[in-house]
Formats: sequence, structure tokens, C-alpha cells
Amino acid sequence: MVGVKSTDLAPTAAVKVIEAGTAACFADLVTFPLDTAKVRLQIQGESKAVKDSKAIKYKGVFGTITTMVRTEGARSLYNGLVAGLQRQMSFASVRIGLYDSMKQFYTRGSDHVSIGTRLLAGCTTGAMAVIVAQPTDVVKVRFQAQVRLTDGSSRYSGTIDAYKTIARNEGFRGLWKGTVPNITRNAVVNCAELVTYDLIKDLILKYDLMTDNLPCHFTAAFSAGFCTTIVASPIDVVKTRFMNSVAGQYSGALNCTLTMLTKEGPTAFYKGFVPSFLRLGSWNIVMFVSYEQVKRAMMRAHQNWESH
Repeated sequence: MVGVKSTDLAPTAAVKVIEAGTAACFADLVTFPLDTAKVRLQIQGESKAVKDSKAIKYKGVFGTITTMVRTEGARSLYNGLVAGLQRQMSFASVRIGLYDSMKQFYTRGSDHVSIGTRLLAGCTTGAMAVIVAQPTDVVKVRFQAQVRLTDGSSRYSGTIDAYKTIARNEGFRGLWKGTVPNITRNAVVNCAELVTYDLIKDLILKYDLMTDNLPCHFTAAFSAGFCTTIVASPIDVVKTRFMNSVAGQYSGALNCTLTMLTKEGPTAFYKGFVPSFLRLGSWNIVMFVSYEQVKRAMMRAHQNWESH
């Protein structure tokens, strides 16, 4: 994905895992309010009370953010941040950090990497990451979706309380709720995100359009974010709805999909598209640029340490 020059010392898989987790956490800190706005827009319409009201509560990305700040305070934009950072350290570190290693595994060390191999590597690390990090994702979505009531109470009092409450009320399986749609989503997201970034960066360098530096990383990351949003939005909406649902609301991910289609129409699958793109586009830019810079800094530090 983020190729190293032959003159550079290639970082180990463990180093890449740490780099990816660190860069992803930084990207989450920067873009989290957009992600929260996206979740609120995606779940809007599943509640009968909201659907029957004359005025739609949230209108657009910045309208959603403004409404949340006005009614719940600025801190509401960062609801679920702790679980979000836990998710990135366990999730992005696997899906991004092990991508190059998985490519090498499938090509058995060959320098030629086909698109099919890249897609297979992306699907594999995406699925692996979900299995590891699903509980953190469930808690993050629940926090982002919860609206603080007028008496100041909320669904969960804190991150640990959320893990305990979900496990107690919904069983151990509750923490892995939505695993199937999430594996599907992240296989698609990983392929669209990593493979697009990988291919565009390779093409830019191959045809000497830019050097392997910030403008190249920015262009490839922005393109990856746009492609990913178009492909993954429908799956992302279903995942968010299903993970946020109360016990018994949907019998499964397929039932959730069919319910949305029949009650709200096909446009429901692209609810929150603009914040999804703003979030994924900006997240990809911050994450990949940070990842490249962290990787180079760690490689320089390692080379300096080796030379002493």
C-alpha cells in the first residue's frame, strides 16, 4: 500500500500495526464530529416519533452539528470518542497495518501484485479487523446515536458502563451485534480505500506525475475517500441502523435492509452521504498523510539508532 524505496529499510509488520493505529487515532480526533453527524442522519427515520413529526430534526451535515451543539452541547459531537479510539487502535492497526504483509503472503514474496491480490488482501484484513474490534464499534455507534434527555439522563453513563450494560441486557452476542454487515462493509471499505489508494499512488509515481510526498499522498487519499463513500454508503447505513437497534427490532441484517427499503425507499441507503464523504475524505487524507509521516519518522529513528 505504502511502498518503501529500495534504499529504505522496510518497517516490520509490528511497526506498521503501531503506525496505522496511531495515524487512525489522530484522524479520528480530527474528523469525529462529522462521523457523529453521519450516524445521527443515518438513524433518522427509523423512529416512528421522528418520522411522524412535521419537522425533520436534522437537516444536512452542518445543520446536524449546529442542532446537536444547541440542544446537547458541543461535547455531544464527541460522544463515543473513547470507544472510537479503542476501535481504531484495535481495528485500523489490523486492517491497514497488516495489508502489506497480507499482499506479500498472497504473492509469496513476488514483486508483481495484481488488482485481484490487492482486493483479496483488503478483504482479508478488513474481516480480521472486524472480528477483533466489533465490540468497540457497537459501543461507539450506540454513544454517537444516543440523545441526552431533558433531565440529563442518557442511555449509557460511560464507555465501561456501555460494555457492561450491553453484555448484561443483550448477552455476550450483543457486543458482536452487526458483525456480518460490518464484515461486509469493511471488506468493501478496505478494498475501496486501500486498493484505490494503493493503485492511484502507484500510478502517480509510475508516470512521474508527483514525487512520493505530501501532494501525492493527499491526491491518492482524497480519491480513495470518494470511491469508498459511493461503494460503502448503503452497507454503512444498514450496519449503523442494526447495531443501534434495540433487541428484537430487526431479526437480522437482511431484515433491517428490507425494512428500510419498504418503509423509507432506496434513498434511505444513502442517508448521511455528504457527512460520510466529508468524513471519509478528510479521514483518509489525515490518516494516510499521518501514516506516511509516522512511518518515515520511525524509519529514520530506527536508521539513526542502527548507525550509532
